Amino acid sequence: MKLQFYIRFRTEFGESLWLGGNHPSLGSDQPEKAVAMEYLNEECWKAEITIDRKDLKTALQYKYYFQNKDGARVAEWGNDRVLDAPSKDIREVILTDTWNHAGEFENAFYTTPFKEVLLPQHKRTSRSRKKNSFTHLFKIKAPLLGKHEAVCICGGADDLGHWNTENPVLLTAEGDWWTIGVDLSNAAFPLVYKYGVYDTHEKTFVRYEDGDNRMLPFAAPEATQTIIHDGFIALPNNTWKGAGVAIPVFSLRSKHSFGVGEFSDIKLLVDWARKTGLRLIQLLPVNDTVATHTWVDSYPYAAISAFALHPLYINLSKVAGKKYAAQVTALRKKQKQLNDLPEVDYEEVMRFKMAMLKELYLEMGKECLESEEYKVFLERNRHWLLPYAAFCYYRDKYDTSRFESWKTNSVFNRQEIEKFMTSRAAAAREAGLYCFIQYHLHLQLKEAADYAHRHGVVLKGDIPIGIYRYGSDAWVAPELYNMDQQAGAPPDDFTVVGQNWGFPTYNWKKMQEDGFDWWKKRFEQMSEYFDTFRIDHILGFFRIWSIPAHAVQGILGHFVPCIPVHYTEFGENGIWFEKERFCRPFINDTVLHEIFGDDADTVRQHYLTPNTHGGYDLLPAFDTQKKVEAHFTAIASPEQEKIKFGLYELVANVILFEEEGSNGLSYHFRISMESTWSYRFLIPHVQQKLRELYINYFYHRQDDFWKKEAMQKLPYLKAATNMLICGEDLGMVPHSVPEVMQELGILSLEIQRMPKDPSKPFFIPSEAPYLSVITPSTHDMSTVRAWWEENRERTQNFYNHVLGQWGDAPFYCEAWVNRAIVLQHLYSPAMWSIFQLQDLLGMSDTLRRENPQEERINNPAVPQHYWRYRMHIKLEDLLNEDAFNEELKEYVKNSGR
Repeated sequence: MKLQFYIRFRTEFGESLWLGGNHPSLGSDQPEKAVAMEYLNEECWKAEITIDRKDLKTALQYKYYFQNKDGARVAEWGNDRVLDAPSKDIREVILTDTWNHAGEFENAFYTTPFKEVLLPQHKRTSRSRKKNSFTHLFKIKAPLLGKHEAVCICGGADDLGHWNTENPVLLTAEGDWWTIGVDLSNAAFPLVYKYGVYDTHEKTFVRYEDGDNRMLPFAAPEATQTIIHDGFIALPNNTWKGAGVAIPVFSLRSKHSFGVGEFSDIKLLVDWARKTGLRLIQLLPVNDTVATHTWVDSYPYAAISAFALHPLYINLSKVAGKKYAAQVTALRKKQKQLNDLPEVDYEEVMRFKMAMLKELYLEMGKECLESEEYKVFLERNRHWLLPYAAFCYYRDKYDTSRFESWKTNSVFNRQEIEKFMTSRAAAAREAGLYCFIQYHLHLQLKEAADYAHRHGVVLKGDIPIGIYRYGSDAWVAPELYNMDQQAGAPPDDFTVVGQNWGFPTYNWKKMQEDGFDWWKKRFEQMSEYFDTFRIDHILGFFRIWSIPAHAVQGILGHFVPCIPVHYTEFGENGIWFEKERFCRPFINDTVLHEIFGDDADTVRQHYLTPNTHGGYDLLPAFDTQKKVEAHFTAIASPEQEKIKFGLYELVANVILFEEEGSNGLSYHFRISMESTWSYRFLIPHVQQKLRELYINYFYHRQDDFWKKEAMQKLPYLKAATNMLICGEDLGMVPHSVPEVMQELGILSLEIQRMPKDPSKPFFIPSEAPYLSVITPSTHDMSTVRAWWEENRERTQNFYNHVLGQWGDAPFYCEAWVNRAIVLQHLYSPAMWSIFQLQDLLGMSDTLRRENPQEERINNPAVPQHYWRYRMHIKLEDLLNEDAFNEELKEYVKNSGR
């Protein structure tokens, strides 16, 4: 049987289209073996294959690929092009398709949150019809129809109703498609037709789709069946808008939690979201971070496992059940004491929870781990669960998560760990505690997620950009990471010396070898609980800020991958290249006086040595930031701290870094070069020439290179999940980032006080793109009320020019001001408006916290920040604040969200 494929797609010279599928003739789902298509004209490409009819016993699934001038291939979005076996009298099938661009608005509505939760009214059952009794099968998608609306088709043929809108031909909903099979054997061609919307309840024609009529140019030969995939119906499909609330799980407060928010508290937050018209709850990462058994582990982005959940969020009473309730009841007094604290006492909560979990495991662990339900959980999660449990056991046994220092098992061996975890040894039973805990965490988070879904609320998770250096993932597969590097961020509004997160960077080439299997498993496990997720620092998929192991501050990093500056470029740009002058810290008496003041002499005597250029060099014992940090570790006086940070600044007082392994041929510019003393002491001519090269290095030469890097990763990762993806695209954003995100349909993040346009002081919510998430603040920022008090000049500017108010701005952020900012965001055209709970409560004079400085969740400028913020009122009490809840609900409803 012959199959002919036609697709409407405009290309340029050097570009091509390819056809792949699950049949050997189409490459057996291997994109590199896809079939080259034939160029017909600037609007159309064609491919033809012949297959044995028996090969269609299982449906033929296919898709198209676009190959650019560089030879890189990108697949169209979706996996829903399916051909079932036609009747025996059909000798040829013609498939006429429309390219499905991943960035189309409509594709968002076929992701998990919309298909499973937000648009349930579109799950219609198919009406039976006689198969294969048609010459043409029309298929179209229409994601945003109303409850009683259906797609209809009108056209110039008998089976298309001859444009009769009073009784039009209705299509049937089958999965994501609306379909209709018609007999056009006697129709006149070219045939003109158009889709419309029909109200099945009122039995009235609502409207035609927008745009020109559609057309079939020619009739099909006898014994031929034509299938027309017409893409999306031409309706305003950017009208759906939703609002949500963002809060970490640990920040939740309820009457029955244990000094910290728990997974079971999410259900109360769902009840409140329903009451106020909010459709989404956004959480921070919920993975296990227990590395040191101290408050340092409160940092939720340093997970020791990308899969394991944090024991912090477990509800002890749910684990114990009725049978062992008495044991948990004994902790009532301690529970109340911890629950009454204004903030989370991380160490105390963990100490009591883990002690009780160990008691419960001794009582009920054997029964739990032998249950059929647990065995199903184990088989689905075996690949990470057993290594994680063994890791936790050895971490506690050797009192450190730094696995390279363990006396045994410092190098992971899967066979050995599998044998250990399935043995009857006492140590294996001890390690089983962590399997027991993970199973109950899974049950509790799944219960909360299912509850949210039943009540029309979606959960949004968070994917950290990195993994903890001394965690289970790094122990199991160190080859997937660059363990000699540290990930971070360049200087930004949060910190002038950059951020050093300490995570190893990803070895993307290694990850690509197995098709990003680790990422696919991560997404699969995450989709058990979440419908959508935020990619933390999506810029890291284009390039990561990589900091050498000898550095403490992020300012000493550079982007990887990155096209360096070749040493010949300096001469070509009129710069006499002096490696020592540009690459060594520039230190003279003026620099010392400016940085250290009265301590300059002390620094000269103890940390420096004179050089032959009339300046100084750092002594070998202090020539890296790590060495300086080690020296000052035991010294805690303010005077010594000043010297330590001054020495950090000296180490970083360079213009260039030599590319490792380049033998002096390639170099990277230090970020914020113009702020260095080294740059300031150059003559103006050299300054100007260096600046020109610096601008080219950071803002021009890398763009296409970084786009290619992202397109080698993000399309494959996006295809691995049907969750809706949002990217945190903040910071030093390459020009190619918005283009790639739009191309892939990844939602951007828009923040009013962090405009992406450097010429504007603020981002205007009414200018937000549709495929975006807009928010007045994030967990890394001060809340609206706290920000209002930070910079009087900026606040006044905002008050007059963004809020459009006359006169002096209020000194404090009054409730009406907070409300005005929230309303600006609610009325924006963005798909999602998401607010920190603190910013919503800030609209109320009676519900807001007295001191806004106590509402901040994280301060990136403080590397050792203690994550302990907790809402100041209980969720049960918030649910009973009828006046406020009704007011918020009206704001959400009136904004069209």
